[in-house]
Amino acid sequence: MRAVTAFGILAIITIATPALAVDQVSREADIVDLRLGQRIWVDDGSCPTGQIKEVMGATLAAGGGVARVKKCVPRSPTRVR
Repeated sequence: MRAVTAFGILAIITIATPALAVDQVSREADIVDLRLGQRIWVDDGSCPTGQIKEVMGATLAAGGGVARVKKCVPRSPTRVR
């Protein structure tokens, strides 16, 4: 029973890890398919030193797409994959 429980916990961690990761691109035009709640960092130099642009899928738009929210956030080594 312990092996089954340990395997279940490992499976949950493996499935959840990609959802917590943040992708990084060099241009905002490289973001093709943004999902609701997804966060992507854009390293295009538009934010002050020590920060990076974060593009997040915030809400569903009228046409069925995802509305984007953009802001500069601290560039942190603990948040990079």
